[in-house]
Amino acid sequence: MTHQEHQSEPKVLNRRSLIRDHRRLAGLLRPGMTVLDVGCGTGAITVGIAHAVGPTGHVIGVDRDSGLLEIAKKQHSKIPNLSFEQKDALSLPFQNRFDVVTAARTLQWIAQAGEAIRAMKAAIRPGGQLVVLDYNHANNSWEPDPPPVFTRFYQAFLGWRAANHWDNRMAEHLPELFRAAGIPSVKISEEDEIVERGDPGFPPAVEIWTEVIRGVGPRMVAAEFLTEPDRVDAEEAYRDWTGHGLRRQILELRTVIGNVA
Repeated sequence: MTHQEHQSEPKVLNRRSLIRDHRRLAGLLRPGMTVLDVGCGTGAITVGIAHAVGPTGHVIGVDRDSGLLEIAKKQHSKIPNLSFEQKDALSLPFQNRFDVVTAARTLQWIAQAGEAIRAMKAAIRPGGQLVVLDYNHANNSWEPDPPPVFTRFYQAFLGWRAANHWDNRMAEHLPELFRAAGIPSVKISEEDEIVERGDPGFPPAVEIWTEVIRGVGPRMVAAEFLTEPDRVDAEEAYRDWTGHGLRRQILELRTVIGNVA
């Protein structure tokens, strides 16, 4: 099949923040740092980075999606220590420039993740850090078990991703990719996104799969991993289940941090 490039949903990206959705990075940032955010999307996390490093620091957000960058520039154009550029993670032009390079939930959509990590490492100054946050989609779970029609959709989603060479266990494989790029010592932290019914963040957290069914589903249908009737049924069943049956969602997420010599 022809390789596809993923297009993220701005609504999902705009709900994120540095403190809530990239906690390990938030704890590492200091005033005056220079930071590169790879796969910055709409800049929702990137703007938090800019505030954390303060006016003496500088942050560049890069993304290959021009539409998302336009949103980022429009929303955050008044922040003087923050800029956005259209760049591909596989061909970053920066060398020995940043104290921290980070990518959050980005490598899961890149087939050549090892190449991206090498490009990010090259952009880091000696003594700097690479901080990558990503999912293990194959290990996500729900309590109680989802309706069968959504389970079939999710298995088709994993199959579609695999056919595009997007790693469904990206977080699990990050340490070995770091080592292959010449970053031998890494720290791994569990960052699972766990929400339970009654939590304030429950509705938006579980809505992510409605957005996936609506946004990614048609592409899965076009690639013949799913029929349109099955996509529609999955959305209806999932929406009903999240309203009345779902008690807990666990999305497996890891942060991997490596020091660059």
